[in-house]
Amino acid sequence: MAPEGAKAARAPSSPPRVSTAVLRFLLASFTAVAVVVIGGFFALRGVAEHEAVRETRDRVRAAGSLVEAAALEDGLLRGDRAARQRMDDIVTGQVLAESIARVKVWSRDGRILYSDEPRLIDQRFELGADEREIFRTGAAAAEVSDLRKAENVFERPEGKLLDAHTVIRTPDGTPVLFEIYRRYSSVTASAERLVRDLAPPLLAGVVVLLLLQIPLAWSMARRLQRQHVEREELLSSAVLASAQERRQIAGDLHDGVVQDLAGVAFGLAPLADDARRRHDADTADALDGAASKLRQGVRGLRTLLVDLYPPSLHRQGLAAALSDLLAPLASRGMRVDLQADPVMRLPETAERVLFRAAQEGLRNVVKHADAESVEVRVDRDNGRVALVITDDGRGLGPNGAEGGDGHIGLQVVRDLARDTGGAFELNNRPEGGAAFRFEVPA
Repeated sequence: MAPEGAKAARAPSSPPRVSTAVLRFLLASFTAVAVVVIGGFFALRGVAEHEAVRETRDRVRAAGSLVEAAALEDGLLRGDRAARQRMDDIVTGQVLAESIARVKVWSRDGRILYSDEPRLIDQRFELGADEREIFRTGAAAAEVSDLRKAENVFERPEGKLLDAHTVIRTPDGTPVLFEIYRRYSSVTASAERLVRDLAPPLLAGVVVLLLLQIPLAWSMARRLQRQHVEREELLSSAVLASAQERRQIAGDLHDGVVQDLAGVAFGLAPLADDARRRHDADTADALDGAASKLRQGVRGLRTLLVDLYPPSLHRQGLAAALSDLLAPLASRGMRVDLQADPVMRLPETAERVLFRAAQEGLRNVVKHADAESVEVRVDRDNGRVALVITDDGRGLGPNGAEGGDGHIGLQVVRDLARDTGGAFELNNRPEGGAAFRFEVPA
């Protein structure tokens, strides 16, 4: 009965709008495209940087071979002015370019034999491990320059640079280290050129793909909308069928078994009186006991009828139905307080689910709280209605149910809240007892 009640209480929701669904699809698609484009830019930039390092190694080899063949003389090792001038003519005329910011030639002991920056010539700096390794192997290497080094004081105004080294030899076979510095802006410019060249066709392809997908997205959204409407219609039919079935069962019980049992109980009373007149006390007591049991059973069945189909709920409203629900608690000696507007009218589904939640909440109080008083309050505000049940009992046990032994009805209430788009809370009260709050759209 709990799942049926949960479904019956569910409020119909509006079908999704096709235009909204398609717009969300397009926004998500364009966001994905933006992520791809930005990620692609950084990926291309990384590729360009890697290629720039490789290209710089190749360039230092080519420039070193040119200098070795056309300009490098043994006199450069001795500081010969003519040898330096010949080196300067080749470097400034054929090596230095827009992307090459500096050229240096080093001896093995760390002396700068030549540079296009004259203030560096004949200065000595300690060679690093990489430079010493290049002297040993004769290989070429390129890396981002560390402009904090003293040897790079005149390169700092250039900003970020790549420097590359290789070994060349003087005519007498003496190895020297040939170094060039490449402006890093040329690397980023290469990446930007790649993006400019590749982005337009890629973006055009993505846009065409999105335009082709719009009709498909529209069709799928229309299909989802139709399915939503069909599901809501099916749910409404199930709600109506459930209510009719409950009404039928309640009517059959009331007009059949309940009336029969009440008639039997009524008929036993004269038999008991007759037995007493015959001084047959045992038979009279047995008949009185049977009549009492039957009347008790009739009361239980009538309570069940109210649970199945509370007649006052739809005729007189939620407040009257809650009053009937609290009556058995008052008859047990519990203090009850109901705060609900008797003229408040709610949609039938909202009344039904609130009444169902109240049944479970009060049943939990009776079975587990050991309370002396209970208060039921119904508040309506901002399109929502809340049912609040508070008691002065033992409060929540360690597993969340009042009294500590759990109650499957609480799970039913949670399911009701979930299925109707509502909310459910059950907490301890600071002053003792528990507070049960169930809220649904009105």
